[in-house]
Amino acid sequence: MNIELVEVFRERNVSHKDMSVSRQEFSLRKIFVNPEHVVCMRADETMSHRMNEGQLPADLDTRQGFTKLYINRGQSGLDVTVVGNPEISQKKIDEASTRERVLLKG
Repeated sequence: MNIELVEVFRERNVSHKDMSVSRQEFSLRKIFVNPEHVVCMRADETMSHRMNEGQLPADLDTRQGFTKLYINRGQSGLDVTVVGNPEISQKKIDEASTRERVLLKG
């Protein structure tokens, strides 16, 4: 069973007229992750710094934490940053695993 998370992703780079200064813009989107493919999780302090610099969407709480998920894709991997600290992400994964193990009488 997949779990629903909110990903922080780089939308585009914004350049000023003189092209000497550019900044990154980030957005949020829902993603669905198979918890069996999550290899590793760690706190993403880079996003916390970007939050303090005002680079992330304004509707996020400044106390918000972020988690970088490493997802196995066979020969390669995929790294995504999601909203919530690692403990919250782990709790969602654990809840999904518990739901899958429930046996129904039939």
